[in-house]
Amino acid sequence: MKKVKAAKLSIASNSCLVAMKLVAGLMMFSVSVLSEAVHSMMDLIAAIVANYSVGKAVQPPDQEHAYGHGKYENVAGVVEALLIIFAAAIIIFESIIKIASGSEVGFLMVGIVIMGVSTVVNFFVSRYLSKIAEEEDSIALEADSMHLKTDVMTSLGVFVGLVVINLTGLKILDPLIALVVAALILKAAYNLTKESSKGLVDEKLPSEEEMVVKKVLLEHLPEFVAYHKLRTRKGGDQRFIDLHLVMKADTSVEDSHKVADHLEREIKKRLPHASVLIHVEPCDPSKCPINEQNIIIDIEDMKN
Repeated sequence: MKKVKAAKLSIASNSCLVAMKLVAGLMMFSVSVLSEAVHSMMDLIAAIVANYSVGKAVQPPDQEHAYGHGKYENVAGVVEALLIIFAAAIIIFESIIKIASGSEVGFLMVGIVIMGVSTVVNFFVSRYLSKIAEEEDSIALEADSMHLKTDVMTSLGVFVGLVVINLTGLKILDPLIALVVAALILKAAYNLTKESSKGLVDEKLPSEEEMVVKKVLLEHLPEFVAYHKLRTRKGGDQRFIDLHLVMKADTSVEDSHKVADHLEREIKKRLPHASVLIHVEPCDPSKCPINEQNIIIDIEDMKN
């Protein structure tokens, strides 16, 4: 699948960048370059986690996972966020030590070249991952893409900082740039945790997606009386939708089943990877609308 291939590409690119940044950082005694190496190392681990999670998420439902494996992607997103926080903590610690010790930075041109290459590579890989994540609705790939987008900004920042150090000789800029990198990483971790946790706590689908469901129901109003107890949630790229459909009391079981099946198909057409469950129930004759011009949408009105 596309998202599995994209995850493998992320692993390959991050592996190369980690090696390059580590060598450069150790040669230069540069905490900003080493912080980028740590950042890329966390990205590599995140890419491995993403690769595993998307591989699990595409597996069909089984006896132990009747609702599929989509939440593996949400768990992966949270794990990746924790890794980002850990990377930021290391960078902050090393930067403070560097500020206190005031150690030198050497081989600046090596760092400038490697940071430039890193910026360009991560820019294109992150764009590709974001594209596939949107196509496949993958939270794990989106998380990986967010990591690399942050890496683009931080690599560019380190690149500019090393150029300035090379021109001015202000070595104190090295740990200060690393602290800025750490701040950006923490911001990315916050955004990622917020997005990934939505699926873990069964937050409802976005309003625009719920409106798609309601629009389908409104388009078929003459076929039923009302609906209620609409519930939605998401795990990975899987959407779960269930609701109660109120039919006229004299509607046969066969006709009710046909209406429910048709609605399920229409919703699935408009919302990919949706699992739709509709419970049919008869309308109380004393409370049903008298004619089709008085169709009730909100079932709560019928209870008053």
